[in-house]
Order: sequence, then structure tokens, then C-alpha cells
Amino acid sequence: MEKMFEKYNVSRETFNKLKIYETSLREWQSKFNLVSNKSLEDAWNRHFLDSVQLFKFIPEKSEVMYDFGSGAGFPGMVLAILAMEKMPELKVSLIESIKKKTLYLNTVQKLCGVNVNIINERIENLTLKKADVITSRAMCNLTDLLKYAYRLSNKNTVMIFPKGKTYQIELNNAKKFWNFSYQVKANEVCEDGVILIITNLSPVKGVK
Repeated sequence: MEKMFEKYNVSRETFNKLKIYETSLREWQSKFNLVSNKSLEDAWNRHFLDSVQLFKFIPEKSEVMYDFGSGAGFPGMVLAILAMEKMPELKVSLIESIKKKTLYLNTVQKLCGVNVNIINERIENLTLKKADVITSRAMCNLTDLLKYAYRLSNKNTVMIFPKGKTYQIELNNAKKFWNFSYQVKANEVCEDGVILIITNLSPVKGVK
């Protein structure tokens, strides 16, 4: 299993933390519905590698990162674990409104010794420092995601959003409300998926 992570330069120490994380996910899944049971069958690919591949898109010298709708911690918790070794100056906050999921995130934080801030609140209720990086996976459609991101971003903020095969429809809909620059990157783990890298976000004038 460890060999799967070698191409992403994941050290043995970091991989051991991910193993602890994966074990805890299976234990908690038996009590709480944290992820789909089908995806748990291939958790190393569907959740862990899928999150690890995003790290290379985080700009060097980033200091503030928010993960929206963190759920069971993908991708935010995984990226926070990698950052401890690769980018220790990066302060990661996981934002999740469902209490049982934040209870799980706190458990992972303690088990793996992760330097991460876990916030049990709705994004629209938060007043936080502007982010250098925003991530989110499977929380909502792109138009709404950009609405949440706009409040906590500036023109230099890099947004990293994994999306499925309908990503082009989401992009077209989002352009009706938002101006932004974007790149479409291949998802190296999921053939049907892509990774959207979005910058320079601003609302379309005259549209509410």
C-alpha cells in the first residue's frame, strides 16, 4: 500500500499517520455514516490518494488554508497531515457544520497528532482571516461553493476543488454569477473526475 504514495513523496512517518487515520475511519464508519460504504471498500484510493494528489497545487509560502464541508476530513485533514512535514507554516482549518463529524475529526487530530483547527459552524456564519488556499470536495455545486469562498478569499486566493464528470456544466452555470480564472487538471485517481484550480474570483456586476 505504501508504494502507492511514493510518487507523491509521502514519507514513511506521514504514511503511518495515514494508516492510523484509515483504521479509525473504518472503526467509526461502523457507528456513523461518515463516508459511503461503497467508497470505504477502496478507501486508500477514493479518499486518501484522492486527497494527497491535491497537495502539489498548494502554492509555496501559503499560510492560511480552509477546507469547506470537511466531513470525514477529505481532503483537508489529509492535507494537514502532509503539511506538517512539507509545509509546517501552513495553518489548516477544517470547517464542518455537523457535530458528529467534527467529533470524528477531533479524534483523528488526537490520534495522528495533527496541527489543525476544527470549526463546528456553518461557513456563512464565520468571520475569518482571508485564505491563501481554499479546498472542498463534494460539498455543493460550484456556484454555491464560490459564494461561500468569496467571503473568505481575495484575488490571490487559490481554490482547489475536485469535481466529477459534469464539471463543465457547473463551470457554465457558475460563470453566470462569478468572474474567475480557472485551470482544469486531470484527477490522477478518478478517471471521471477533474480538479478545478480557481483564482481571481469576483461577482458578475448586476447579478445577485
